[in-house]
Amino acid sequence: MAETPLFDEATRRKLEQLTLMASRVRAGAIKGERRSSKRGTSIEFADYRNYTPGDDLRRLDWNIYARLDRPLMKVFEDEEDLAAYILIDTSASMNRALGEEEAAPEVDKFMYARRLAAGLSYISLLSNDRLTVTALSASPETFGPVRGRGPGARLLQFFGAMQAHGILDLNAALKDFALRLKRPGLVILISDLFSPTGYIDGANALLAKGCEVAIVHLLAPEEIDPPLGGDLRLVDVETGAAQEVSIDGAMRQRYMERVQEWRDSLRDESTRRGIHFVPVLTNVAWERIILYDLQRLGVIR
Repeated sequence: MAETPLFDEATRRKLEQLTLMASRVRAGAIKGERRSSKRGTSIEFADYRNYTPGDDLRRLDWNIYARLDRPLMKVFEDEEDLAAYILIDTSASMNRALGEEEAAPEVDKFMYARRLAAGLSYISLLSNDRLTVTALSASPETFGPVRGRGPGARLLQFFGAMQAHGILDLNAALKDFALRLKRPGLVILISDLFSPTGYIDGANALLAKGCEVAIVHLLAPEEIDPPLGGDLRLVDVETGAAQEVSIDGAMRQRYMERVQEWRDSLRDESTRRGIHFVPVLTNVAWERIILYDLQRLGVIR
């Protein structure tokens, strides 16, 4: 992972033109959609905020710092402050495709998830958002909050060191994250949503804290249309539970129909709650999710 670039220079240039957007964040952290995709274009002073590592020191009010020994950053009218939270499911089911010992690049869910998260993080840092990235697991790991270009190299190292393993109770993880949240913001969850307890209660907890929520539901093509047949012993990669099955054409068809019903129900449940929902297969270029799907939903501009 460490030797594999998360994205190339051409993709980087496209990402530099974009900004994360949030129109429904409550509790006063966001006044509305930001009018400028590049911060600092306005000369009209609006307010102060506390310094966060990674901030542009040219915005620091040195007079106040000299008098009060307190680092405060100047905020201008076009600089409405966005807190961005990127959450990545790092459970074992994200690590490989169904039936694959070593998943091919086009179906490697975890690599796909990290590239997508890195692209979103890159956009956020360039826009000087207050970015936090969290690897969701039984023992979650968090990077941030940070701002600006400065932390970029360390953030890529954080992505490179991530590993997918173990079991994740997604509902519990999201509720715990919401409980520890100090301010509302835009929350983007990247997950296959393979969690017996579901995710709705956790998402509701985030909404109750005033967050705007987007879910990227990530599956490999083999999880939609499995290349399996005959008498098999299937093993759950997270729990180790095994099941003996005989798969024929009729069973494969029923499986595919049930998976599609499940995906439709996730989308409908999310939409009813005002959650942005993006179903994704890993054989679609990850850049498309940013450049098309999330832009279409208004999460990126």
